[in-house]
Amino acid sequence: MRIGDFLKEHKLSVGDNVKFLFEKLGIHDEKLLKDIENQIGEPAKMSKSKANTVDPEDAIKTYGADTVRLYILFAGPVEKDFEWTDEGVQGAYRFLKRLWNYFHENLEKLKPISYSSEELKDLQGEAKEIRRKTHITLKKYIADMEELAFNTAIANIMELMNTLQDFKPMQDKDYKVLKESLEILLFMLYPITPHICEELWHKLGYPKPMCFYPFPTPDETALKVDVLEIPVQINGKLRAVITLPVDADEELAKSTALSNEKIKKFVDGKEIKKVIYVKNKLLNLVIKDD
Repeated sequence: MRIGDFLKEHKLSVGDNVKFLFEKLGIHDEKLLKDIENQIGEPAKMSKSKANTVDPEDAIKTYGADTVRLYILFAGPVEKDFEWTDEGVQGAYRFLKRLWNYFHENLEKLKPISYSSEELKDLQGEAKEIRRKTHITLKKYIADMEELAFNTAIANIMELMNTLQDFKPMQDKDYKVLKESLEILLFMLYPITPHICEELWHKLGYPKPMCFYPFPTPDETALKVDVLEIPVQINGKLRAVITLPVDADEELAKSTALSNEKIKKFVDGKEIKKVIYVKNKLLNLVIKDD
């Protein structure tokens, strides 16, 4: 049996002994250790008995406490073990740095702006979608935190951050939407990375720490969908997707489909024998084949 196979079968690793040996010989060559592990056996799981634990203080000195907290909670479900990697810590650090930079890029315009939920209800276009995305994320976040699903909550926050970075505010209302979104994002991150959140909150001009302000609640108005994309089938085969108002009736669905260029080429000059419409879900036109 190969040494590597033996180690794997018995859930051992060269890290069990080689690291002790290296320390006794005064050898501090991490690359050599990894090369040996890669060739002979998989890296050892973190354990005091195997001398391969990581002191978080070292990472905190390099990247800060917020980065380490974010990385640990994002690495996986709380009930599962995970393997500490420098790449993972660096990824968490890059995310917080990205948040910091993006915040400061917009701080000058965001700081003097005030807004209310009422005035943000009448939005159109991209700004409306950004607000909807923000409140959907907030609703998911609350459910995830109640289940201690920290990694999922953080993943959704990161996805929201990506969406905000793609948003190009042009007018006053756009910046109001952006400010609300960033403030909600800070509140969601606050239990995970309190230091950076407090610093950014203070830069917005708020005199008290975040804990003195009420945690936001999802705006049900923002969560509502006005239009839906409905698949259109011809004789059971998908031919196009149309956009309809929510709860549109059959007549509107049919007329919208028949005005679609992709649908026209299949139905022009042919008899529509039957219309099958499932509200908000599907439209199927049954035509008479030649």
